[in-house]
Amino acid sequence: MRFVIVTGMSGGGKSTALKMLEDAGFYCVDNLPVSLIEKFVELIATPDSEITKVALGLDVRAGHSFSEATSILQKQKEKGYEFEILFMDASDSALVKRYKETRRVHPLAAEGRVEDGIHEEREMLDGIRKQADFVIDTSNLLTRELKEELDRIFVKNEEYNSLMITLLSFGFKYGIPADADLVFDVRFLPNPYYIDELKAKTGNDKEVRDYVMQYPESEAFLDKLSDMLHFLIPNYIKEGKYQLVVAIGCTGGQHRSVTLANELYERMKNQGSYGIRLIHREQRERK
Repeated sequence: MRFVIVTGMSGGGKSTALKMLEDAGFYCVDNLPVSLIEKFVELIATPDSEITKVALGLDVRAGHSFSEATSILQKQKEKGYEFEILFMDASDSALVKRYKETRRVHPLAAEGRVEDGIHEEREMLDGIRKQADFVIDTSNLLTRELKEELDRIFVKNEEYNSLMITLLSFGFKYGIPADADLVFDVRFLPNPYYIDELKAKTGNDKEVRDYVMQYPESEAFLDKLSDMLHFLIPNYIKEGKYQLVVAIGCTGGQHRSVTLANELYERMKNQGSYGIRLIHREQRERK
């Protein structure tokens, strides 16, 4: 039997993850009273049980009993009941934005600021996050991307990629992406914008791609950037980083940055040690 504990930050996507797991054939229970957890584990683990996949939602709505719940689960593990922990996370800024958009009240900030509730919750969940088998940061994930990640882990049983890399093309004239971890400026390359037949096209068009990549500096840049990322990625994973946004910018975010982001994506996809997606901010495209 596969038994998954789904927990994480309020607003991080736990309820959505439970619904998706239910669609994938998991028997899902959310916010079970702490006093019933031990009995629940024993019941689903009986040899004659018809249930083969179970997901149990657990969060701070349990109040001070949350720490008791984690202790109970640890005792069950010591008794031989195996389970995995899926931790749903998001950046503080993303969580604040979601609470403001939905006008919901944070469970730990009924009469205070959402930011204070988030900070208190992070402290409460620090222990179980460190024990998590899977951590999914939903700060920049689309719903379909979350579903694909859950399907890959819990349906297809593929290798879990703890680091999700976003390759993001953008235009400096519209501002540097606020969530970028690494920013690279490719405005040193000739600009296709000033070529009449290329002006209205983008880096997704072969003509623009060929124009940008004809310069040896483009290949040299990609070689050096690829080499640096191959060095950095294992160290980011070792230090527990789950999200890495690599932003490549040109003036308008249409030609050079798009071309080089596409080329870097082709070099890095299917590496296995990390997940990767491609977003062209100024074109609102993503892979």
